[in-house]
Amino acid sequence: MSDGFPALRVVVADDHPVFRDGLAMILRERGVDVAAEVADGQAALDATAAHHPDVVLMDLAMPGLGGIEATRRLAVGYPAAAVLVLTMSEDDESLFAALRAGARGYLLKESAADDIVRAVITVARGGTVLGARVSARVLGAALARPLPEMPRPFPRLTEREREVLDLVARGYPNARVAHHLGVSEKTVRNHVSAVLAKLPAATRAEAVALARDNGLGMQLT
Repeated sequence: MSDGFPALRVVVADDHPVFRDGLAMILRERGVDVAAEVADGQAALDATAAHHPDVVLMDLAMPGLGGIEATRRLAVGYPAAAVLVLTMSEDDESLFAALRAGARGYLLKESAADDIVRAVITVARGGTVLGARVSARVLGAALARPLPEMPRPFPRLTEREREVLDLVARGYPNARVAHHLGVSEKTVRNHVSAVLAKLPAATRAEAVALARDNGLGMQLT
């Protein structure tokens, strides 16, 4: 291989002999060592055990043991062999099943020869490769998931105590906190005492530092 990368050994698993032979020829022309060409998932497992390839190019729809289950078994039994799926299937079910099974790349068979070779090198190096149309769907699925809610700081505090702490962390004296909240200074002092009792802080200054470390008191006015 070029780019200073050692020669790569691959296994090609595809039940279509014309495509399989053509792919193997393309790889060999570019200096890739094609150790075996097989037609089903079980044969891909056997060839991996025998030849210890860097990459297994895996079709999904094959007779007998299919590509998804073969990928899962390879990920468990031969984690050093990166599985690069090369398939006609561009549906979401096949895509996400392959990624969950442990595939490190997913390309469609319409991909250009140079793109396939680059993908082989990338997954062999530990990277991940997704074809352009495939990656757009993965990104869309990720963006569609709701973001997890961030935990609120200081869960032991009541809502009013957290509000008081936020204002104190802004630098407000008790009188200004009282005016802001519409309560008496005595009530504010009681809330501050409760905050100090519930936090790992012995003084008002320590409470302010802790509050600012957790994102409170940052709207200085």
